[in-house]
Amino acid sequence: METLQLTQVPVMNTGMLIRKPAADVFEAFVNPEITTQFWFTKGSGRLEAGRQVQWEWEMYDISIQVTARTIEPHKRIVIEWPGYSGASTVEWLFEAQQDGTTFVSITESGFAGDGDSLVTQVTICSTWAWDKRLTVISVRYDR
Repeated sequence: METLQLTQVPVMNTGMLIRKPAADVFEAFVNPEITTQFWFTKGSGRLEAGRQVQWEWEMYDISIQVTARTIEPHKRIVIEWPGYSGASTVEWLFEAQQDGTTFVSITESGFAGDGDSLVTQVTICSTWAWDKRLTVISVRYDR
């Protein structure tokens, strides 16, 4: 079997069109009263630049600390959180569309480990975490 090697650390990218204005979609991600309707079950506070908050998924008995690095209202959120093999960075971009909808792009970077581990992390991150979160927000919040 041929040995394959990665030449760069992978980055996870995904996105989806949400049929709500950018301000509403942005608010859904920074305000835990809304975010708990489609993602985590408890949040200790609103995302604000430089602030640390706690997110909980009670059904999995998981709680993590999240640090908001950048908040550009209605346009961009950057957080740092504990990834699968150390801290990773997640960036959301909110692109308002002419018809009043919003295209949300999500990028996660900072994965670490050997080649197989990196591929596994990005695959899990993409299919389990982000694609499903966007689908759930689209179904629950996109009405």
